[in-house]
Amino acid sequence: MDKKNKQAIDEYCKLQSNQESDLLKNIRDFTIQTEPGHAMISGPLVANFLQSVIRISQSKNILEIGMYTGYSAVAMAEALPKDGVIHTCEIMERHIETARGFFDQHQHPAQLIIHHGDALSIIDEFKINTFDMIFIDADKLNYIKYYKKAMTLVRNGGIIILDNMLWGGDVLSPSSDESKTLSSLNKIITKDFRNTNTLLPIRDGLMLCLKNE
Repeated sequence: MDKKNKQAIDEYCKLQSNQESDLLKNIRDFTIQTEPGHAMISGPLVANFLQSVIRISQSKNILEIGMYTGYSAVAMAEALPKDGVIHTCEIMERHIETARGFFDQHQHPAQLIIHHGDALSIIDEFKINTFDMIFIDADKLNYIKYYKKAMTLVRNGGIIILDNMLWGGDVLSPSSDESKTLSSLNKIITKDFRNTNTLLPIRDGLMLCLKNE
């Protein structure tokens, strides 16, 4: 499938899927208008997937590594039960200010807890087997470290989802440091007896890991 057809298929899938809320649309529009790297935003298909997984698994305690402007965090918060909470990590102050403004517009803003700083240092403070679900969408060169730590932080039977695991298809013939890291991680995850995994060609590749009981 060429790039033009893939884009058409993606748009068709968006039209035939649950439509994003007004708040999510506002975050996406703002990000596209103000952020040079706006392609990093996860988008409606990933948001729908995350929301579906949360509802199916009834996850209540979620960790997000890499918040950006807050789109995926708000998407996940929209699927949380009233007693659920999302801990989200972000190192850039500008993105935190943007996200906090949108979080305040969420129906239950207290469900969204921002941790400012280096994600590896932040997640080191959490207790093991704490989270029902972990979503990783941060700097790619640290993905292996994030995954290994996430496997200790998520409870047995919990879920880890990693974004950008196809890296535009470059994982097929890795040449950049990022694609080499992601290609290596795909192999590490597949060989990790502690989970059952599926790599899905949604957007830029979502790796779904179910930590074995």
